[in-house]
Amino acid sequence: MTLSHDAAGSGPALLLLHSGVCDRRMWDPQWEALEAAGYRVVRADLRGFGETPAETGDYDPVADVWELLDSLGIERAALVGASYGGKLALAAAARHPERVTALALLASGLPGRAPSAELRAWGAREDALLEADDLEGAVALNVDTWLGPDATPGTRAAVADMQRHAFRVQLAAEAAAETAEPPRPGANEADAAQETPPTAPEFDLSGIAAPALAVAGAHDFADYREIAVALADLLPNARHLALDWAGHLPSLERPEEVTALLLDFLTGAGVAKDG
Repeated sequence: MTLSHDAAGSGPALLLLHSGVCDRRMWDPQWEALEAAGYRVVRADLRGFGETPAETGDYDPVADVWELLDSLGIERAALVGASYGGKLALAAAARHPERVTALALLASGLPGRAPSAELRAWGAREDALLEADDLEGAVALNVDTWLGPDATPGTRAAVADMQRHAFRVQLAAEAAAETAEPPRPGANEADAAQETPPTAPEFDLSGIAAPALAVAGAHDFADYREIAVALADLLPNARHLALDWAGHLPSLERPEEVTALLLDFLTGAGVAKDG
């Protein structure tokens, strides 16, 4: 399956991977600025989000990433990932480190890391709401949990719309497949910190030589703050940045500030217009 996507611009390639509470529209605040800065910008809806259908069977999300880039003739790219998208960016870079020019990870998950009791409890609350057919309650829980104090009412409404759509797509796919298990979306934000045994060879992060930036927000779960700190040690060429104002979705909470942060990082990493 080729993921639904947008592509624009010319220059060094930059792939934007969304969080598990959003879809590719989460990058609306950064899209034009990154293109104007001289990048070939691609953003995609992962399976079960936005315009990409859900998948109830087994599939390889990392293969989806590289299939998309291959279909666009992109050999090497910088990867920008938020939460679940960050975990996917890490997995994609571990599989093909030679194809990654830089990694910007915003409140990223980490393959193989077990979630905290606090994060598991949050996931159980979401499960209970969905199993009770309280879709709006589950949407509100996600918006209240993942957005920090600087999010505007418009941002909260946009995130609610993206999360609501994802729930509907994923739950409909589960119902159509007539699965025995209670329907539950497979890639929410709590999932971003777990799954995939860390011993799997394709998730050896030590071979990722590309410059990396691991960002975490002070208002986020401790899991993501700890992952960002750990990534600075796990990746050979990484640094950690703590944002005292941010929640889990800083690119939506202070979009202009995060756009500037990304451009500064990419320039410093050598992923510039003439790079």
